[in-house]
Amino acid sequence: MSNPIFSRMNGPVVSNEELAQLVNGPGAGRLTIHDVIMKTAAVFALVVVGAGIGWVMPGLLFPAMIVALVLGLVNAFKREVSPALVISYGLAEGVFLGALSLWFETAYGPGIARQAVLGTLVAFGVMLTMYQNKIIKVDAKFTKIFMTAMISYGVIALISFVTSFFGVGGGWGFYGVGGLGLLLCAAGVLLATFSLVMDFEMINRGIAQGMPEKESWRMAFGLVLSLVWLYTELLRIMAIMRGDD
Repeated sequence: MSNPIFSRMNGPVVSNEELAQLVNGPGAGRLTIHDVIMKTAAVFALVVVGAGIGWVMPGLLFPAMIVALVLGLVNAFKREVSPALVISYGLAEGVFLGALSLWFETAYGPGIARQAVLGTLVAFGVMLTMYQNKIIKVDAKFTKIFMTAMISYGVIALISFVTSFFGVGGGWGFYGVGGLGLLLCAAGVLLATFSLVMDFEMINRGIAQGMPEKESWRMAFGLVLSLVWLYTELLRIMAIMRGDD
């Protein structure tokens, strides 16, 4: 739904027979929210550690980006979740984000990374609270609208990325084109924020389906992926706004 990680959970990740063997086998157990919280905290901690490395070693920006991209794709489409690959992704993504944040700090002034971090954490807390209190309900209509918006935004973002190489929007693509750019940035932030709600829903479904505890690593990966997307969208919109000052 919100990302390829959780979309794999619309149905059982394994067959019913395999699921029963995994849950009832030696040392196995059913998934709980505690499992998801602990694994997410572990991966997030690695992102923070990696960010510290990337901040002091900005030359790792592009190597870390490539490694994180490859690991992200592998984790996204791997049928059986691998804790080692999820952990490796968290560290590589952190290094990339740290180096990227330093670049934004240098180019657009100090404090931009701190503001983006704060905005990401606030958005996470607000969306979790709204979801838990059923202020936002994930139903078929919500999902259809969200997916349509995601596909549309993805197409626009891809075209924008290509046009950025031709100097459109000062190298930002469509995102650097006046009011249109700010609207697109705002749309990206909103979609990334609402993707968290979709992630919360998929986690609840996984727990309700009685998935094996190991799936908590897949859920942690999906949540961190959404948080990374939100953080980078916030960095971009604040950079563009500062550039217009």
